[in-house]
Amino acid sequence: MKVNILGSGITKFGELWDKGLLDLAYDAGSEALKDSGLKAGQIDAVIVGNMLYGKASGQDHLGALVAQKLGINTSSAHVEAACASGGVAVHQAVTGVLSGLYENVLVIGVEKMTDLSTSEIGTALMGAASEAERQSGLTFPALYALMSKSHMKKYGTTREQLASVAVKNHYHASLNPKAQYSFEISVDKVLNSSMIADPLTLFDSSPITDGAAAVVLSSSKPSDVYISASAVASDSVGLSERKNLNEISATIRASKKAFEQAGITQKEVDLLEVHDCFTIAEILAMEDLGFCKKGDGGKFIESGITKLGGNLPVNTSGGLKGCGHPVGATGVKQIIEVYEQLKGTAVNRQIKNPKIGLTQNVGGTGATVAVHILQND
Repeated sequence: MKVNILGSGITKFGELWDKGLLDLAYDAGSEALKDSGLKAGQIDAVIVGNMLYGKASGQDHLGALVAQKLGINTSSAHVEAACASGGVAVHQAVTGVLSGLYENVLVIGVEKMTDLSTSEIGTALMGAASEAERQSGLTFPALYALMSKSHMKKYGTTREQLASVAVKNHYHASLNPKAQYSFEISVDKVLNSSMIADPLTLFDSSPITDGAAAVVLSSSKPSDVYISASAVASDSVGLSERKNLNEISATIRASKKAFEQAGITQKEVDLLEVHDCFTIAEILAMEDLGFCKKGDGGKFIESGITKLGGNLPVNTSGGLKGCGHPVGATGVKQIIEVYEQLKGTAVNRQIKNPKIGLTQNVGGTGATVAVHILQND
């Protein structure tokens, strides 16, 4: 059985002051339904990926609320897995379709972050960290800075190599009308921007973002693009419990499962959407997914291989850095970017004749990782 992608919908990512969370979910969900050619009554389940709405609003019954907004009265659920909420929501939908329980599932990832102050958002996001990290006053920039320092010390990764991730992804975002930051930047711009947590600067970091993304997955109708693998792995929530700060082992384990499910190797992948919440995260992703040797991620990206026109384009959407990071929506947005690339509808950021794409969505510092492989016929 194939898990076909019948349609997609995505809002603009950014500071969307005129929209509430339910508005964003409705906009993306109704667009995906229209694109799929299905009616609301043909949807067997609605699965909503979201991290922060309960804390922000006091309302936790999000799956039913979104389904009600869309006029769908079948099964509904809310999935929370920190910043991997969207990817895990897709995984749950894939599982439901493959089991035969559902034929058509609407997956919506959504987040409304800009209604909270920076300090409120920072506190809410730290709900994805360990108790010890929260009590110590650590933030996610600080945690990823520790990972950056460790990688730099062991492998000689440079600040310029970190910056090259942001430069590439901003270039890709400049070609994406849905992106929050659709402009190019330079290495010097990254290096000279405000220091957030040494060595990570403002431009090494993904922004606070509003947005929603939705896909319709189905076994009932054929499609040119399908999900051939869906895998999730977990690790310790806190960095202090990890054996190695230079890898995200959940990525290694989830991708191993995914490659086995799809029956392919890294050499067959044409493009990637990976979780670049901070620039070091994309470097780690390239290594942990097996596209370059351990320690070579910085050099690999700096070489231009992962830029549009290179042999392995990565984050053609602009990634979290350029497109924006509405945490519950990111994992679904990644699926949509690869879906559009495989359909050949990515317009001015379209790569040539892609057949296989991979997405990697990370929760926290790697306590949850969802990996998906998409293919076309």
